[in-house]
Amino acid sequence: MSGESSSTASAVLDVMRERGMTLAVAESLTGGALSAALVEIPGASDVLSGAVVAYATPIKSSVLGVDPVLLAAHGPVHPEVARQMADGVRTVLAVGARPADVGVATTGVAGPTPQGGQPVGRVHIGVSVAGSTASRAFLFSGDRAQIRAAAVEAALAMVLETVIGAGVPDGNGRE
Repeated sequence: MSGESSSTASAVLDVMRERGMTLAVAESLTGGALSAALVEIPGASDVLSGAVVAYATPIKSSVLGVDPVLLAAHGPVHPEVARQMADGVRTVLAVGARPADVGVATTGVAGPTPQGGQPVGRVHIGVSVAGSTASRAFLFSGDRAQIRAAAVEAALAMVLETVIGAGVPDGNGRE
């Protein structure tokens, strides 16, 4: 993990711990790297409920509840897919009957080739809190590892911004 991601992951965990909040993670292109960045920090279990690596497109629907019609129409690399993944993981990783306070999701194309009409480097990150879900689109450059690392850092930054701002980035969450 890069020093930047380690620092941001620590900040996310510290702020969420102070506020008594929990976090659930849904990953596609990052393949577990986002949750790994968090669990490398001692005390992560105070905040992190768990993670789902939904690498195969059908898992996004069957486990996280992403609309299969949306997936069929637009594929997995889409802003609404990121929003639905972030929202769904809060419930899927509920502890008892209590959903996680924040859900974060990554979906995109790390390469080496484009996928479903989406260019290498296209990433959508979703963040969900009770009552509001947002996504942001990114176009990262670099090789596969650099794109995945950039997605991890962007996801951590979005969670931190959401928790500090006590809301979801970009107001209504629509692009």
